Amino acid sequence: MSTLTVPSPQPSPREDAQNLHRAFKGLGCDTGAVVNILAHRDASHRDHILQEYETLFSHDLRKVLADELHGNLKKAVLLWMENPAERDAIALRQAIKSVPLFDARGVTELICTRTCAQIRQIKQVYLSKWSSLEDDIKSHASGDHKRLLLAYINTTRYEGPEIDALLVESDANFIRKVKAGSSSDEAVLIELFTERSRAHLVALRSAYFTMYQKDLRMAIKDVTSGSFKNGLSAILQCAENPAKYYAKVMRKAMRGLGTHDTAVIRVVVTRAEIDMQEIKVEYQKRFKKPLVDVIHSETSGHYRSFLLALIAG
Repeated sequence: MSTLTVPSPQPSPREDAQNLHRAFKGLGCDTGAVVNILAHRDASHRDHILQEYETLFSHDLRKVLADELHGNLKKAVLLWMENPAERDAIALRQAIKSVPLFDARGVTELICTRTCAQIRQIKQVYLSKWSSLEDDIKSHASGDHKRLLLAYINTTRYEGPEIDALLVESDANFIRKVKAGSSSDEAVLIELFTERSRAHLVALRSAYFTMYQKDLRMAIKDVTSGSFKNGLSAILQCAENPAKYYAKVMRKAMRGLGTHDTAVIRVVVTRAEIDMQEIKVEYQKRFKKPLVDVIHSETSGHYRSFLLALIAG
Protein backbone atom coordinates (compact mmCIF):
# COMPACT_ATOMS: atom_id res chain seq x y z
CA MET A 1 0.00 0.00 0.00
CA SER A 2 1.20 3.49 -0.88
CA THR A 3 2.02 6.03 1.83
CA LEU A 4 1.81 9.00 -0.53
CA THR A 5 -0.70 11.61 0.60
CA VAL A 6 -2.20 14.01 -1.95
CA PRO A 7 -4.56 16.96 -1.40
CA SER A 8 -8.18 16.52 -2.37
CA PRO A 9 -8.79 17.95 -4.83
CA GLN A 10 -5.27 18.25 -6.23
CA PRO A 11 -4.35 21.63 -7.72
CA SER A 12 -4.08 21.57 -11.49
CA PRO A 13 -0.65 20.71 -12.96
CA ARG A 14 -0.55 24.22 -14.43
CA GLU A 15 -1.11 25.80 -11.03
CA ASP A 16 1.61 23.60 -9.52
CA ALA A 17 4.01 24.53 -12.34
CA GLN A 18 3.35 28.22 -11.73
CA ASN A 19 3.85 27.87 -7.97
CA LEU A 20 7.11 26.01 -8.51
CA HIS A 21 8.29 28.75 -10.86
CA ARG A 22 7.54 31.33 -8.18
CA ALA A 23 9.50 29.26 -5.64
CA PHE A 24 12.57 29.45 -7.89
CA LYS A 25 12.41 33.21 -8.46
CA GLY A 26 14.23 35.83 -6.42
CA LEU A 27 17.18 35.41 -4.09
CA GLY A 28 17.33 31.76 -3.14
CA CYS A 29 14.90 28.96 -3.72
CA ASP A 30 11.83 28.51 -1.51
CA THR A 31 12.78 24.89 -0.88
CA GLY A 32 9.94 24.28 1.54
CA ALA A 33 7.39 25.20 -1.12
CA VAL A 34 9.04 22.84 -3.61
CA VAL A 35 8.92 19.97 -1.10
CA ASN A 36 5.31 20.69 -0.14
CA ILE A 37 4.23 20.48 -3.77
CA LEU A 38 6.25 17.60 -5.19
CA ALA A 39 6.11 15.30 -2.14
CA HIS A 40 2.30 15.32 -2.32
CA ARG A 41 1.64 14.59 -5.99
CA ASP A 42 1.19 11.17 -7.55
CA ALA A 43 3.19 9.90 -10.53
CA SER A 44 0.68 10.90 -13.20
CA HIS A 45 0.31 14.38 -11.73
CA ARG A 46 4.09 14.86 -11.52
CA ASP A 47 4.39 13.92 -15.17
CA HIS A 48 1.77 16.52 -16.09
CA ILE A 49 3.61 19.13 -14.01
CA LEU A 50 6.76 18.44 -16.05
CA GLN A 51 4.81 18.95 -19.26
CA GLU A 52 3.11 22.14 -18.06
CA TYR A 53 6.39 23.63 -16.82
CA GLU A 54 7.98 23.02 -20.22
CA THR A 55 4.97 24.58 -21.97
CA LEU A 56 4.77 27.65 -19.73
CA PHE A 57 8.44 28.45 -19.18
CA SER A 58 10.34 26.59 -21.95
CA HIS A 59 12.57 24.83 -19.43
CA ASP A 60 12.94 21.25 -18.28
CA LEU A 61 11.75 21.29 -14.67
CA ARG A 62 14.23 18.55 -13.77
CA LYS A 63 17.15 20.73 -14.89
CA VAL A 64 15.79 23.65 -12.87
CA LEU A 65 15.46 21.41 -9.80
CA ALA A 66 19.04 20.21 -10.33
CA ASP A 67 20.23 23.84 -10.29
CA GLU A 68 18.09 24.99 -7.36
CA LEU A 69 18.34 22.06 -4.94
CA HIS A 70 21.40 20.59 -3.27
CA GLY A 71 22.77 17.49 -1.56
CA ASN A 72 20.61 14.52 -0.68
CA LEU A 73 17.39 16.47 -1.19
CA LYS A 74 18.40 17.10 -4.80
CA LYS A 75 19.16 13.40 -5.33
CA ALA A 76 15.85 12.33 -3.81
CA VAL A 77 13.66 14.85 -5.67
CA LEU A 78 15.29 14.20 -9.05
CA LEU A 79 14.77 10.45 -8.65
CA TRP A 80 11.17 11.06 -7.57
CA MET A 81 10.44 13.01 -10.75
CA GLU A 82 11.24 10.06 -13.02
CA ASN A 83 8.89 7.26 -14.05
CA PRO A 84 9.60 3.85 -12.44
CA ALA A 85 11.70 2.39 -15.28
CA GLU A 86 13.75 5.59 -15.65
CA ARG A 87 14.18 5.75 -11.89
CA ASP A 88 15.42 2.17 -11.63
CA ALA A 89 17.77 2.62 -14.58
CA ILE A 90 19.27 5.78 -13.06
CA ALA A 91 19.66 4.15 -9.64
CA LEU A 92 21.26 1.09 -11.28
CA ARG A 93 23.73 3.22 -13.19
CA GLN A 94 24.67 5.02 -9.98
CA ALA A 95 25.16 1.70 -8.15
CA ILE A 96 27.19 0.15 -10.97
CA LYS A 97 29.40 3.22 -11.36
CA SER A 98 29.59 3.88 -7.61
CA VAL A 99 32.91 5.39 -6.49
CA PRO A 100 35.20 4.01 -5.17
CA LEU A 101 33.54 0.57 -5.31
CA PHE A 102 30.79 -1.16 -7.27
CA ASP A 103 27.68 -1.09 -5.04
CA ALA A 104 26.91 -4.81 -5.11
CA ARG A 105 24.03 -4.58 -2.63
CA GLY A 106 22.38 -1.74 -4.55
CA VAL A 107 22.67 -3.54 -7.89
CA THR A 108 21.36 -6.76 -6.33
CA GLU A 109 18.38 -4.94 -4.85
CA LEU A 110 17.43 -3.22 -8.10
CA ILE A 111 17.73 -6.34 -10.26
CA CYS A 112 16.78 -9.28 -8.07
CA THR A 113 13.58 -7.68 -6.74
CA ARG A 114 12.08 -6.75 -10.12
CA THR A 115 9.73 -8.71 -12.38
CA CYS A 116 10.62 -9.80 -15.91
CA ALA A 117 8.49 -7.02 -17.39
CA GLN A 118 10.16 -4.40 -15.18
CA ILE A 119 13.63 -5.65 -16.11
CA ARG A 120 12.81 -5.45 -19.82
CA GLN A 121 11.80 -1.81 -19.40
CA ILE A 122 14.88 -1.01 -17.31
CA LYS A 123 17.16 -2.56 -19.95
CA GLN A 124 15.54 -0.50 -22.70
CA VAL A 125 15.93 2.75 -20.75
CA TYR A 126 19.50 1.90 -19.72
CA LEU A 127 20.50 1.21 -23.32
CA SER A 128 18.89 4.42 -24.58
CA LYS A 129 20.72 6.53 -21.98
CA TRP A 130 24.14 4.91 -21.63
CA SER A 131 25.00 1.43 -22.88
CA SER A 132 23.97 -2.19 -22.53
CA LEU A 133 23.12 -3.10 -18.92
CA GLU A 134 24.54 -6.54 -19.60
CA ASP A 135 27.88 -5.08 -20.73
CA ASP A 136 28.13 -2.86 -17.65
CA ILE A 137 27.43 -5.79 -15.34
CA LYS A 138 30.08 -7.85 -17.13
CA SER A 139 32.58 -5.02 -16.67
CA HIS A 140 31.93 -4.27 -12.99
CA ALA A 141 30.51 -7.35 -11.23
CA SER A 142 32.51 -10.51 -10.67
CA GLY A 143 32.34 -14.24 -10.05
CA ASP A 144 29.10 -16.04 -9.24
CA HIS A 145 27.41 -12.75 -8.41
CA LYS A 146 28.01 -11.55 -11.98
CA ARG A 147 26.69 -14.83 -13.38
CA LEU A 148 23.59 -14.58 -11.17
CA LEU A 149 22.83 -11.00 -12.26
CA LEU A 150 23.33 -11.78 -15.95
CA ALA A 151 21.09 -14.83 -15.74
CA TYR A 152 18.42 -12.88 -13.88
CA ILE A 153 18.19 -10.08 -16.45
CA ASN A 154 18.20 -12.49 -19.40
CA THR A 155 15.74 -15.13 -18.20
CA THR A 156 11.98 -15.07 -18.74
CA ARG A 157 10.31 -16.49 -15.65
CA TYR A 158 6.78 -17.77 -15.20
CA GLU A 159 5.07 -15.40 -12.76
CA GLY A 160 1.76 -17.14 -12.10
CA PRO A 161 0.60 -18.97 -8.95
CA GLU A 162 0.79 -22.60 -10.17
CA ILE A 163 3.63 -24.83 -8.97
CA ASP A 164 4.96 -28.28 -9.82
CA ALA A 165 5.18 -30.18 -6.53
CA LEU A 166 7.53 -32.82 -7.96
CA LEU A 167 9.92 -30.14 -9.21
CA VAL A 168 9.78 -28.42 -5.82
CA GLU A 169 10.78 -31.68 -4.13
CA SER A 170 13.53 -32.28 -6.67
CA ASP A 171 14.95 -28.79 -6.12
CA ALA A 172 14.91 -29.29 -2.35
CA ASN A 173 16.80 -32.57 -2.72
CA PHE A 174 19.40 -30.90 -4.94
CA ILE A 175 19.99 -27.99 -2.55
CA ARG A 176 20.45 -30.43 0.32
CA LYS A 177 23.40 -31.98 -1.58
CA VAL A 178 25.08 -28.73 -2.72
CA LYS A 179 28.75 -28.48 -1.75
CA ALA A 180 30.37 -25.13 -1.00
CA GLY A 181 32.82 -24.10 -3.70
CA SER A 182 31.51 -26.53 -6.32
CA SER A 183 31.26 -24.60 -9.57
CA SER A 184 28.81 -27.09 -11.07
CA ASP A 185 26.53 -26.88 -8.01
CA GLU A 186 26.70 -23.08 -8.05
CA ALA A 187 25.75 -23.05 -11.74
CA VAL A 188 22.64 -25.12 -10.99
CA LEU A 189 21.78 -22.84 -8.04
CA ILE A 190 21.92 -19.86 -10.40
CA GLU A 191 19.66 -21.67 -12.87
CA LEU A 192 17.22 -22.60 -10.10
CA PHE A 193 16.97 -19.14 -8.54
CA THR A 194 16.73 -17.26 -11.84
CA GLU A 195 14.32 -19.57 -13.69
CA ARG A 196 11.84 -20.58 -10.99
CA SER A 197 8.75 -18.48 -10.25
CA ARG A 198 8.25 -16.66 -6.97
CA ALA A 199 5.41 -19.06 -6.11
CA HIS A 200 7.79 -21.98 -6.70
CA LEU A 201 10.47 -20.48 -4.44
CA VAL A 202 7.95 -19.91 -1.64
CA ALA A 203 6.84 -23.53 -1.93
CA LEU A 204 10.47 -24.64 -2.05
CA ARG A 205 11.30 -22.90 1.21
CA SER A 206 8.33 -24.53 2.91
CA ALA A 207 9.12 -27.96 1.47
CA TYR A 208 12.79 -27.72 2.43
CA PHE A 209 11.91 -27.01 6.05
CA THR A 210 9.39 -29.87 6.10
CA MET A 211 11.87 -32.30 4.59
CA TYR A 212 15.03 -31.28 6.45
CA GLN A 213 13.91 -29.18 9.46
CA LYS A 214 16.13 -26.33 8.32
CA ASP A 215 15.35 -22.92 6.85
CA LEU A 216 16.27 -22.71 3.17
CA ARG A 217 17.95 -19.32 3.59
CA MET A 218 20.25 -20.77 6.25
CA ALA A 219 21.03 -23.73 3.97
CA ILE A 220 21.99 -21.35 1.15
CA LYS A 221 24.15 -19.28 3.50
CA ASP A 222 26.03 -22.42 4.53
CA VAL A 223 27.25 -23.09 0.98
CA THR A 224 27.60 -19.59 -0.54
CA SER A 225 29.20 -16.31 0.46
CA GLY A 226 29.51 -12.61 -0.27
CA SER A 227 27.46 -10.90 -2.96
CA PHE A 228 26.39 -14.22 -4.48
CA LYS A 229 24.84 -15.25 -1.15
CA ASN A 230 23.16 -11.84 -0.83
CA GLY A 231 21.71 -12.11 -4.33
CA LEU A 232 20.19 -15.56 -3.74
CA SER A 233 18.83 -14.37 -0.39
CA ALA A 234 17.26 -11.27 -1.97
CA ILE A 235 15.50 -13.35 -4.62
CA LEU A 236 14.16 -15.74 -1.99
CA GLN A 237 13.05 -13.02 0.44
CA CYS A 238 11.28 -11.00 -2.25
CA ALA A 239 9.46 -14.09 -3.46
CA GLU A 240 7.93 -14.48 -0.01
CA ASN A 241 7.78 -11.03 1.59
CA PRO A 242 9.22 -8.03 -0.29
CA ALA A 243 8.30 -5.62 2.50
CA LYS A 244 10.37 -7.58 5.00
CA TYR A 245 13.34 -7.50 2.63
CA TYR A 246 13.11 -3.72 2.22
CA ALA A 247 12.73 -3.23 5.97
CA LYS A 248 16.08 -4.99 6.38
CA VAL A 249 17.65 -2.82 3.67
CA MET A 250 16.50 0.29 5.54
CA ARG A 251 17.84 -1.09 8.82
CA LYS A 252 21.29 -1.71 7.31
CA ALA A 253 21.31 1.75 5.73
CA MET A 254 20.65 3.55 9.02
CA ARG A 255 22.39 1.35 11.55
CA GLY A 256 25.65 2.30 13.23
CA LEU A 257 27.77 5.34 12.49
CA GLY A 258 26.56 7.33 9.51
CA THR A 259 23.65 6.79 7.17
CA HIS A 260 23.83 5.22 3.72
CA ASP A 261 21.65 7.93 2.17
CA THR A 262 21.78 6.47 -1.33
CA ALA A 263 20.07 3.29 -0.08
CA VAL A 264 17.54 5.23 2.01
CA ILE A 265 16.62 7.45 -0.95
CA ARG A 266 16.40 4.49 -3.30
CA VAL A 267 14.01 2.52 -1.09
CA VAL A 268 11.81 5.44 -0.03
CA VAL A 269 11.46 6.90 -3.51
CA THR A 270 10.93 3.61 -5.35
CA ARG A 271 8.52 2.07 -2.82
CA ALA A 272 6.48 5.06 -1.57
CA GLU A 273 3.76 4.51 -4.18
CA ILE A 274 3.88 0.70 -4.00
CA ASP A 275 4.29 -0.98 -0.59
CA MET A 276 5.82 1.49 1.87
CA GLN A 277 2.98 0.96 4.33
CA GLU A 278 3.83 -2.76 4.51
CA ILE A 279 7.54 -1.91 4.84
CA LYS A 280 6.76 0.33 7.81
CA VAL A 281 4.76 -2.45 9.46
CA GLU A 282 7.58 -4.97 8.92
CA TYR A 283 10.17 -2.51 10.25
CA GLN A 284 8.18 -1.91 13.43
CA LYS A 285 7.56 -5.63 13.89
CA ARG A 286 11.19 -6.65 13.41
CA PHE A 287 13.13 -3.75 14.93
CA LYS A 288 10.63 -2.42 17.52
CA LYS A 289 10.91 1.17 16.28
CA PRO A 290 8.72 3.18 13.89
CA LEU A 291 10.54 3.73 10.60
CA VAL A 292 9.33 7.34 10.61
CA ASP A 293 11.14 7.97 13.91
CA VAL A 294 14.37 6.38 12.67
CA ILE A 295 14.40 8.47 9.49
CA HIS A 296 13.65 11.57 11.55
CA SER A 297 16.66 10.91 13.79
CA GLU A 298 19.04 10.03 10.93
CA THR A 299 18.28 12.91 8.54
CA SER A 300 17.75 16.66 8.74
CA GLY A 301 16.38 19.77 7.07
CA HIS A 302 14.31 19.75 3.90
CA TYR A 303 15.76 16.35 3.01
CA ARG A 304 14.17 14.90 6.14
CA SER A 305 10.89 16.73 5.43
CA PHE A 306 10.77 15.29 1.91
CA LEU A 307 11.39 11.68 3.00
CA LEU A 308 8.91 11.91 5.86
CA ALA A 309 6.27 13.41 3.56
CA LEU A 310 6.61 10.39 1.26
CA ILE A 311 6.33 7.74 3.99
CA ALA A 312 4.20 9.32 6.70
CA GLY A 313 0.93 8.17 5.16
